[in-house]
Amino acid sequence: MQTESVIHGRTITPEEVEGVRKLLRDHPDWSRLRLSREVCAAWDWRNAKGELRDIACRTVLLRLHRGGRIDLPAPRHAIDNRRRPVAWTPHDATPVRLPLRELAPLEVSIPRSGSADAKLFRFLLERHHYLGLSHVPGENIGYLIRGAGGRELACVLFAAAAWKAVDRDRFIGWTTQQRSANLSFVANNARFLILPWVEVKNLASHVLALVARRVRSDWEVKYGHPVHALETFVDRSRFKGTCYRAANWLRLGQTSGRTRNDSSHSVQAAVKDVYFYPLVKNFREALCSPVRRRSEERTDQ
Repeated sequence: MQTESVIHGRTITPEEVEGVRKLLRDHPDWSRLRLSREVCAAWDWRNAKGELRDIACRTVLLRLHRGGRIDLPAPRHAIDNRRRPVAWTPHDATPVRLPLRELAPLEVSIPRSGSADAKLFRFLLERHHYLGLSHVPGENIGYLIRGAGGRELACVLFAAAAWKAVDRDRFIGWTTQQRSANLSFVANNARFLILPWVEVKNLASHVLALVARRVRSDWEVKYGHPVHALETFVDRSRFKGTCYRAANWLRLGQTSGRTRNDSSHSVQAAVKDVYFYPLVKNFREALCSPVRRRSEERTDQ
């Protein structure tokens, strides 16, 4: 007998799963995108700003599909994660070798979608970060950092937290259900780039401190809820994590060499150090709060 389950912070009942199955039977021509929108509307699943949580709903449907509880239609478009060249975006790449005090105060901005800054942000990460910048699903915020003279210095991207991280989960002390319900309150520093022509002592830790002071409120403005903590995973073969430690991030341990969403124990990846940065003093209490029932989900709107 199927029981309730918590996925992406929402309690999913057997009746709701059966409702999804009925939509699939009645509308075999619907794409996965159309289905997720219809399901989200049927559940009246909204964030604190009253907006439908369509992206979260897609994650729920995919996990139900992978768990054998529903049978999603085949994707309409194949997902291609190959790294592609990006169009050249004008920028100044002359060396910056100044004391940090001469670049202060730094300007921290969030590139607006479709703007010149957004194109520059994507170009810089795709061209100069070793991981590039593929599509970033789910909630995310990017920051473009400039010096007082207007020169671009760094790019920082926060996105959805890793589903599982043994050392992080042990440190927080949450249960599997609590993690499922509250994972959206942790943001992952998925990309951090000091531009290769910038050589400024202590800049990296200073940038981390600046964005940490504002990301909690920025997240609430954009998504209707705050984040209580930050995490990141530093490739040990490339970096020492010095700037994170200098910015008071906590090194909790290291990964086992699996990718962030791997569940088959077969995907190998670089071993990475796990860092964590609480944004509030009571982060454990906030992240281990009781799993909310459906009747309680609308109270935070």
